[in-house]
Amino acid sequence: MDNAGALFWMGNRLASNCVEISNDPSSLSKPGFWAVVNTFEGEWICARFATVINAPLPAMPWQGITTPWQSSQSKSTYEDNVRLIKEKIADGDIYQVNLCRILTTDCDQSLQGLAVNLQSKNPAPFASYLKLDGLEIASASPELFLEKKGAQIKSTPIKGTAKIDSFGEKDRAENVMIVDLMRNDFGVICEPGSVDVPRLLKTESHPGLYHLVSDVVGQLRDDVKWPEIGKALLPAGSISGAPKSSAIKSIKQIESVERGPYCGVIGWVENDQALLSVGIRIFWSQSDGKISFGTGAGITYQSDPSSEWEETALKASRLIAIASGELI
Repeated sequence: MDNAGALFWMGNRLASNCVEISNDPSSLSKPGFWAVVNTFEGEWICARFATVINAPLPAMPWQGITTPWQSSQSKSTYEDNVRLIKEKIADGDIYQVNLCRILTTDCDQSLQGLAVNLQSKNPAPFASYLKLDGLEIASASPELFLEKKGAQIKSTPIKGTAKIDSFGEKDRAENVMIVDLMRNDFGVICEPGSVDVPRLLKTESHPGLYHLVSDVVGQLRDDVKWPEIGKALLPAGSISGAPKSSAIKSIKQIESVERGPYCGVIGWVENDQALLSVGIRIFWSQSDGKISFGTGAGITYQSDPSSEWEETALKASRLIAIASGELI
């Protein structure tokens, strides 16, 4: 594996000179700066960098993509799958499932130029870029998966997406459901009585849309390390569903392709500090001449199949336009 050109950027921290790659999350307890990816399917990729400076991501050219994007699910298939999930909910198997589709097209250029474009045209609080041998990610993630400061941890799940600052009962119920799931997940690894929800059902404005968000906080137990954190919290509740185990089973049955880094986790760990985003609004490439982008929607019993498809299109439209050079 050749990682001579490996690079990671997030929050104006630019990391280079990769000295170690590990697939074992226990490595994150070792001193140093680690760039971290965890795929939706559970694969850890931990890259330790020797050089970290405060700097912007270096500019690179980006030629807008002109080839058509192919969706892993057609509109009719996606809407049929929404109906199938609603049947599962009616049968009492699950309460909510995040149903996703993957858009893919040809691409033979570095995603670093795209990542720079995303920063200027779709600024996101947890934007990042990663380049390793066989994997490249340009992220405009708006969602915090986990912030860790010593023993204090916080997650900010997003549930609810709209063109205007107005959310209905379905969005609010969905958000509260995921907050309850995250509270339970935190309870597995946190000190008893430390888990709290200081912010519930608040609106955040992002380029082209609004999100409904909440905060969940807690204090880690002294015996909890990164393997235990991953086992308790991954994948994120906001991009899987509830109950989580049943939702993941349904996703594996229904979705035709693996999500990979999409709906996983991307960020960094450094000693007792960490900042990890949910891998949404990301483009990725696996050195196969292709670029992919994922989009999805949370399905509940109140879901309208056509509206859920339109939500996936809303989430994708602005970023696909940037990648295609159509958003100036």
